Order: sequence, then structure tokens, then C-alpha cells
Amino acid sequence: MLSLLAIVLLVATLLTIFYQGLSRGVGSAVFAIVWLLCGFLASWLFNPILLILVAGVLVVLNHVDLRQKFISRPVYNALAKVMPAIGDTEREAIEAGTTWFEADLFSGKPDWQNFSKLQFSTLTDEEQSFLDNEVVELCQMLDEWQIFHELRDLPEEVWDFLKHKGFFSLIIPREYGGKAFSPYAQSRIMSKIATRSLTAAVTAMVPNSLGPGELLAEYGTQEQKDRWLPGLAKGDEIPCFGLTGPEAGSDAGAIPDTGVICKGKIDGKEVLGMRLNFAKRWITLAPVATVVGLAFKLYDPDHLLGDEDELGITCALIPASTKGVEIGRRHYPGSPFMNGPINGKDVFVPLDAIIGGPEMAGKGWRMLIECLGAGRGISLPALATASGEIGYRMTGAFGRIRRQFKTAVGEFEGVQEASAEIAGIAYTLEAYRHLVTRSLEDGAPSVVTAMAKYHATEMMRDLINHGMDIAGGRGIQLGPRNFLALPYQSTPIAITVEGANILTRSLMIFGQGAMRCHPYLYEELQAIQADDKEKGLQDFDKLFFSHAGHTAGNMSRAIVQGLAGGLFSQAPGNADAFSAPWYRLINRYSAVLASTADVALGLLGGDLKRRELLSARLGDMHSQLLIACAILKYHATLPRDEANDAHATYALRRAFSKAHDSLDAFTRNFGFFGIAHVFKALFFPFGRPCMAQAPDDDMIRMLGTQIMEPSSVRDALAEPAYISRDPEDAIGRVEVTYSKLLEVEPAYMAFLKADGKGQLQGSTVLEKLQDAAEKGVIARDQVDAVNDYDAMRYDCLLTDAFDKNLKKVKVHAERPSM
Repeated sequence: MLSLLAIVLLVATLLTIFYQGLSRGVGSAVFAIVWLLCGFLASWLFNPILLILVAGVLVVLNHVDLRQKFISRPVYNALAKVMPAIGDTEREAIEAGTTWFEADLFSGKPDWQNFSKLQFSTLTDEEQSFLDNEVVELCQMLDEWQIFHELRDLPEEVWDFLKHKGFFSLIIPREYGGKAFSPYAQSRIMSKIATRSLTAAVTAMVPNSLGPGELLAEYGTQEQKDRWLPGLAKGDEIPCFGLTGPEAGSDAGAIPDTGVICKGKIDGKEVLGMRLNFAKRWITLAPVATVVGLAFKLYDPDHLLGDEDELGITCALIPASTKGVEIGRRHYPGSPFMNGPINGKDVFVPLDAIIGGPEMAGKGWRMLIECLGAGRGISLPALATASGEIGYRMTGAFGRIRRQFKTAVGEFEGVQEASAEIAGIAYTLEAYRHLVTRSLEDGAPSVVTAMAKYHATEMMRDLINHGMDIAGGRGIQLGPRNFLALPYQSTPIAITVEGANILTRSLMIFGQGAMRCHPYLYEELQAIQADDKEKGLQDFDKLFFSHAGHTAGNMSRAIVQGLAGGLFSQAPGNADAFSAPWYRLINRYSAVLASTADVALGLLGGDLKRRELLSARLGDMHSQLLIACAILKYHATLPRDEANDAHATYALRRAFSKAHDSLDAFTRNFGFFGIAHVFKALFFPFGRPCMAQAPDDDMIRMLGTQIMEPSSVRDALAEPAYISRDPEDAIGRVEVTYSKLLEVEPAYMAFLKADGKGQLQGSTVLEKLQDAAEKGVIARDQVDAVNDYDAMRYDCLLTDAFDKNLKKVKVHAERPSM
């Protein structure tokens, strides 16, 4: 018994040393003292052989030369043989951008003090004014059915409004006539437009994401900025950017398009320039662009610039009218925004066409990676958030208006399973938008924006699919009355652009996250591949043992928190009773993620990059923890009421359930004789925490009911959207009908109950309502209001019908006799 106690004390000592992050020297001394004290409980601990072994290990760990000789050098040499070299392109991708709070989550020990200081961004007076005036005026000009199915383009007056009211200049500095709006303001603008018209939103967002404007503002020479930015800000110039092509979509780094440095003539004068040959596809705004940004691989075979034959990916900016450029044709991506191919054959341009000038030749890949954040972190998530806002509003209203089997369809539990998901996702998307745009104010966090692009657009896909299930035929039949079909058709656009979601999840989130967010991994790889091996060994020795202590600390935290729950876990100082347990759960899963990632990296090494199913699951865990942080931060900004708590609880349970599901899938498929199962058992000795279970039936019923009710959350999600009140508009028709239902519902339900029992006489709704008033079922002054509502209800439920040529809508909106 005493021996068992001694072993427990030694294990507890090790856990405490690593949990507290004690230095190697202090930790060794503490362990040695406890070992000697435990020897009085278990005499076998004083065995000379054991004492020599323990002393030898402690000496080796603490003596630099011995440590390097017996541990660091063998490990260093072994890893140098098996670790793949980091290529220049991969290195640029890894080093591009910045890290943010996602690095804390990956480290296993989030810094809640810093997180608590983060405040969500707010709009300036100028940004709010632009939303309330120019954006609203634009939304009032838009008819998405007409744009989709009649014009297949934006009306000319909309194009003029976009160009000359500053919609293409949101990221351009003020000194060049731009607005220089914040990432949050850009997101709000794009999502509000998207609640009205995806076509207009995509048209507006492209010049404000990956494109010449941002590249010029960040990297352009002064001459380039003076030449192009004022015209882009005024809308006199329309930009596009040619990156992808037939042979390079998601793998944009494999572009076959070329530029060769050579001499040529411009305006009769011989100048040093580049001869470009390219074939680009899927380029938004290409059919109407006046200025084209291009990415290509630049070569210098005659060494006119230097000694290198291949300079690498380069970005240049040229007028669309340049000789040899073929532009103007259109693709048809399902939504009629301008998108098309660009081809170029023997296009000669001067070297000063390179964005940033000749010294930026070959540095285009880093430029692109750092500037992709606007598209991934602002524009595409804004589309998803808009779908959440409208999906919540319309599905909740429709579920209350539409009745089957004498019951509102939104009250059926099967429907509530879908509508609760819509409510939880919409809440999550709005929360996520706030956190991600806030991160972009602090830099260009490539991992955060990759997470945002993938998870926001996938949540959008799920939300719209659920909405279509609830709407049924009302969502399927195309026409100007349909509030779901056009977003449903357009979902693949957001899923695909800026890199297909499969690529983003499988390669980018964890692939970049492990390298960028891990406190030691990338530096260790650089030390292993250093030209000076002795210097590399010395650096590796420090990093490797710091890494080992980091891993042991995370494992200790995961084990202790698994045993003690949140007892020893810290939450932010300003956390309230609702959020504190969730923050502690993030601590626990953060330590589990960091430990699991280190085990995977240690056993698989560079092969983990090729085991995409495994790395994607670790990326999913990482992402869901950041999503949980966003939900908690957003919850704190709304009134503390039942609706807010219910939505946040559902969203958090959804996030942690997905995180744990990813861990389960990782564990089942990792291999290595079940080692992942061993660690999972240590980290979760009592099984999955109840707070990480999927939302239960009570939560589903609660949110399925609340999505149909007026609430603080319903108002918060509607505030950023454009909600029409026009009864002839697809959204406005549902909105005004829902509002009317709230006004008359008690009387209407009393009428339906009496009519269902056969107590009312009459052949029309109005006659039965009048009879109900005579019999005291409803008040006499409610007859007209309830009759008006029932007419609105019937009209709201109708789908469009056309003539045989599908040209003219012929809707029969008159109620049949009862």
C-alpha cells in the first residue's frame, strides 16, 4: 500500500512540475527531493541501481554537452533524414501573414487576460451613415429575380451607383479618394447587400478583396498608387485579378502562366520589360474590367535583372486594352455576376508593371497569401452571415405562418430539429463575423481567415439546406416570390472560390496552423535544415527540450482537468456565471488538441501532411474552439435574457460536439497500436463531458420555438440585414404577414379552434369570422383584421405560376371558398 502511495506521489509530482511549467533545473531538484522522501515510504526507491539511473537521467538533462551528445544529436540526425525539406513556395505561405488568438488555442494554454481585453469592432459615424444611406438606397434598387432571370446582369443604373458612390473603394486609402473602412464595416456592407442580392454583393466585394486595389495599397510604388488608386476609388477604373486558370485552380501556386524578361518596344522606344503568355479562367469582373492584375511565373533566361533564371511568382498590373490581351467573354457561374476568362499571347509590358516595381519580382506568392485574408475573412463569411440573417428571419416566420394538420409547421419536432440548427448556425455566424473581422484589425491572420472561409460557408450550406427542407415546395418553385431558391443556387459559389473547401479543410487550416501556431515546430524544422549543422544542433537542442516541456505540460493539464473538471482551470476575470464553465472547457480541449497534435507530429512527422483525413480533424478541433470563443464573446454583447442564453448554449454545445466528434474520428483512425486511444482515455477518464454532447431534445424544442418568436436575438440578427416591408417583395411578403399574425394571433387561433369543432356557419372565411363575432368567439372589432391576415397568409403561401413559356407570372391569389 505504501509503495502504491509513493508511486502516486511521484506521478503527481511529475504532473505538477509539467502543469506549472517549472524550469528544467528546478523541476529536476523538486523531483529528486520527492523521490528521496518517497523512499521512506517504499524502500525499493533507494535501490542503488534505481538511484544511479535517476541521477544519470537528471544529470544528462541538465548538462548541455551530455544532453546534446546522448539525446539531441541522435534525434537531430534522425529527423534530418526523414523530415521533408520546406520549399520556397511553402516557406512563403507559412511565413505570410500573422497569428492571433488561434495560436493561443493551439498552444494548449489560452491567455484569457489578453482575450478579455479584446473588444468587438464598432462602426464609425461615417461607416454607419454609409450603411444607412448608400447601402439602403442600393438595396432599394435591386430586384434579384430580374437580375437573375431577365437581365442576367445588374441594371446599368446599379452599375453607375456602385462605381460612383464608393462601393469599389472601401479598402483604398483616403488620400487617394477611398473610404478606408474597417474590416467589420466592409463585412457589414457586403452582408447587407447580400441579404438583397448576391449578384450585387459579389460585384461589390471583389474590388475590395483580392485584387489590384489591396495589392497596390499594400505593395505598390508611389507612382503606381498615384496612377491607379484615384481611378479605382472613383469607379472610373474597374479591376479584376487573374490568378486561377484551367491548369491551376486551388493549386494556384502551380500556375503555368509565364513572363519572360526581355527587351521590346513601347511607343517606338526600346525598354526592358516582360513578355507575358497566360490563360486565366473564373475571373470575376473580367468581362467589364479596365485594369487587369495578373499572377504569373517570371523567368530571366538572359540574366537581364540578375543571376537567377527563375524568379518565381510575380504580380503585375496592366490595362485591359494592352495589345495581345483577350478579354470580354463571360462564364455563367449560376449567379449572373460578371465572371469570365482572360487570355494573353505575347503581351509585352514594361518592368514597372510589376506591382511594387522590379524589386518585387518573384515575391508575388507572399503578396497574394497576405492579401487573401479580405476574401477569406471578410467577403465570403459576409455572404454566409447574410444567409444566416435572412434564413433565421424567414424560416421562423414561415414556420409560424404555414399550418398543416391544424398546427403551425414550426411546432412539429421534426421541423424543429432543422429550425433549431438554423437558429444556432445563424447565431454562430454573426458571432464568428465579429471575432474574425476583429482579428483582421490586428494583422493578416492566415489561419483564422482560412477557418472563417471554410466553416462559415459550410454552415451556410447546412443552414440553407435546412431552410429548403422546411419550405418544401415553397422553396423549390422558382419565381419572384421565392425567398430561398436563389441563395440555394448560389451557395456553391462561396463554397468554391478562394480555394475549394475540400482543399481549405484538408491542407490549409491544420497545415498552416501547425506551422504558424505551434510555438516551436517551424523553428525546429529550420534548425534541422540549417546549412551550419553545429549551429543548427545548438538551436535544435534548446527548441527540442522546450518543445518536450511544452508537450508534457499540455498533457499534464489535459489529464488533471480530465480528472478534476474545471477545478484547476482559469477563466477570464470578467467571465460571468454563464460563460466561465465554457471557458474552462475551452482550456481543457485546447490542452487536448495541443497534446494530440504533438503526438501526431512526433509519430508521423512530415507524413501527417499527407494524411489529410487526420490533419483535417485536428484542424476541425482547432476551428471549433475558436468558434466557441466567438460565441462567448458575442453572447456577452447581447442582453442577458432567455433567448440569448438559449441560442448561445445550443451553439456552444454544437461547437464542442463537433470538436469531440473530430477527436473521436482521429482516435479511431490514427493507428500506431492504439496509442491515441490510450491518450484519449487519460484525457477523458469519465467519457465525453456533458457540455460537449450534441444539443438535446429540450434544447431543440426551445430553439425551434424561439426562432418563431420575437426576441432579442431575432432583433440582433435582423439589424445588420436589409429587411423589406414591401408586401409585393419575396421577403417583404413573409415579413408583413408574420407581423400581422403577431397582431391577431390570439383571435385567429380562437377562430380556428371554433371552426375546427364545427361551431361556425358560413361559406367564406369572412362569413365564418362574422359568425364567430356573433357567438363571442372573437371581438367584433377583430373581424376585419383577422380576415385581412388570412388573405395575406394565403397569398404568402402561394408559389409563382407562369404562362407556358415561363415568361409572364400568373399567380391566382384569391382564397377559395371554405
